[in-house]
Amino acid sequence: MSNWLIYGIGFLAQLLFSGRLLVQWILSEKNKRVITPSLFWKLSLFASFLLFVYGYLRDDFAIMLGQSLTYFIYIRNLQLQGEWQKSPKWFQLFLLVFPVFIVIYAYNNGEYDIDQLFDTNTIPVWLLILGIVSQVLFTLRFVYQWIYSEQTKTSQLPVGFWRMSVIGAALILTYAIFRKDPVLFVGHVAGLIIYVRNIFIWKKQIDESTR
Repeated sequence: MSNWLIYGIGFLAQLLFSGRLLVQWILSEKNKRVITPSLFWKLSLFASFLLFVYGYLRDDFAIMLGQSLTYFIYIRNLQLQGEWQKSPKWFQLFLLVFPVFIVIYAYNNGEYDIDQLFDTNTIPVWLLILGIVSQVLFTLRFVYQWIYSEQTKTSQLPVGFWRMSVIGAALILTYAIFRKDPVLFVGHVAGLIIYVRNIFIWKKQIDESTR
């Protein structure tokens, strides 16, 4: 497959990720509080789907790992908002099975090859470790968000989510620079600004509620 098509898939995924943040940010600015629209999770799921494909096509296990961990959290948030149940059953099944299918069957002509997943011929070991650690830390923000939402039985983006986003994005930007990956770099530069802005919106929201 041509590099143009591969990068096109990656940039489209990052465009959707940035789009979800823009929608969330604009609505939060309009309502003067941090809110979580269902469109945020729908765009997240579609973008995660595409970025998982991009990671597979680039033989980048760090990207695939990061998307695998958050993919199902996006689905759970759509369930909490009652949006997932509105999708056709066949579409739900496809989205649930897809990541598992890619990992188990797509590598090495349908055989799961752990050596290929951690291939260090195309990427140094230290950079692979940096990428995996960065993705795991960045992903923990959604684990935190998921636990918080399960406790409140509502889909929310608490301030801890945005603080973890800032730290995770900074680490992934470092990885992207060394990996020379323009898709990751562009996507996380744009996101970092919105993460910081949401923290300020939350602080203003708290200040006004305590007056």
